[in-house]
Amino acid sequence: MTENKPYRVLLYYKYVTIENPEEFAAEHRAFCIEHELKGRILIAKEGINGTVSGTVEQTNQYMEMMKNDPRFADMVYKIDEADEHAFPKMKVRARPELVTLRLEDDINPNELTGRHLSPKEFFEEMQDENTVVLDARNDYEYDLGHFRGAIKPDILNFRDLPQWVRDNKEMFEGKRVLTYCTGGIRCEKFSGWLVREGFKDVGQLHGGIATYGKDPEVQGELWDGQMYVFDERISVPINQKEHVIVGRDYFTGEPCERYVNCANPECNKKILASEESEHKHLRSCSHECRVHPRNRYVAEHNLTEEEVAERLQQLVTQ
Repeated sequence: MTENKPYRVLLYYKYVTIENPEEFAAEHRAFCIEHELKGRILIAKEGINGTVSGTVEQTNQYMEMMKNDPRFADMVYKIDEADEHAFPKMKVRARPELVTLRLEDDINPNELTGRHLSPKEFFEEMQDENTVVLDARNDYEYDLGHFRGAIKPDILNFRDLPQWVRDNKEMFEGKRVLTYCTGGIRCEKFSGWLVREGFKDVGQLHGGIATYGKDPEVQGELWDGQMYVFDERISVPINQKEHVIVGRDYFTGEPCERYVNCANPECNKKILASEESEHKHLRSCSHECRVHPRNRYVAEHNLTEEEVAERLQQLVTQ
């Protein structure tokens, strides 16, 4: 039995027409602040994509408010229990797109998308030898955790994924293509693009990894590592049967699931690093970042030029 925690984190999306995103966003933000919710919500003409945290009562009030709007009455929420807020503040923004794919000819997932697969269906189909499983997330999300055998596209941004698929089309020819993402929203559009691109058998994990990890039958099986989340928790467990660490310390190659941002604000690269590696390398991914004049690690720890030079010398001599 899971103990009931005082806070919850909601993850949700809905592709539905919102006529005036700016006006809707302003009203939505006012409601969230009034009810002391925190999180990040994107509003576009094509719908809503959000994740918010609050007490059980506050999140219930939010879901009730949304259910009373016919546009969102059937919206599905992935719910995680939490000890506290998962966000520092409330951000509600109007955007041109819910997910940044920037297609010349946009996809409406309500009209064109891949087959929606339940966790059980996804679990069974991904084990078929004629299936290719494609991760639709960013590289740092994959590095922390992914489905066993899934392909990691060599991309930095989601909008680069279509071109990467075109450049590597031979990997998918004659195969069933399954794709997945955190909560499902990226796959709604991307799987539709795959269908339009001519792929005959395209499936997506309905509800994303978040739903897969909570499914009582599958219990997150065949997922290795943790799932990256875009809030202060950073990562959450998925596989309820076994925990296989796939993340590797950026500096040592040792198993690691601890993310930090490079201390050079102009770099800000996400790197997996133990506390020992963080201090040893000044939380910086390269020598250039370690000696950057605005290095945040140096500022946070009030290191003198002599102390920085000493640390750098230690790295050279080891």
